[in-house]
Amino acid sequence: MDLINIKETAQLVSRPEATVRWWIATGTELGPLSAKIGRRRMFRRADVEAWINAQFGA
Repeated sequence: MDLINIKETAQLVSRPEATVRWWIATGTELGPLSAKIGRRRMFRRADVEAWINAQFGA
């Protein structure tokens, strides 16, 4: 399983880190699924890629 952090996720979706943090803080389903592991918020690369594909209706 390939985990990525907020910075890497922001780069992958071409959005500022602040936007990704806002998605998390609001608790909405605007962004990809994430989980807090220890003290860090992490994303599964596969979930981020699936979220990107869903934005295109794929």
